[in-house]
Amino acid sequence: MGNGQKAQMKRERNAKNGKKDANSQLKTNEAAKNIICKVCFQTFLCTSREKALSEHSENKHNKPMKECFPTFVPS
Repeated sequence: MGNGQKAQMKRERNAKNGKKDANSQLKTNEAAKNIICKVCFQTFLCTSREKALSEHSENKHNKPMKECFPTFVPS
């Protein structure tokens, strides 16, 4: 039996077992974006650090971080 035959048998065996659903994290990632800039309403993941948020507020808006993210509490 050649490699082509083995590969075909494996494809058929896997097809018989059924396709598994794709485990996409897009919905989970969208739900985790709960930090919102109050100036431009850009969303950030809940795991964003204070440094990234302060860079956003200073570079995009020339404002302090507390003005853009008043509800942010560092974890």
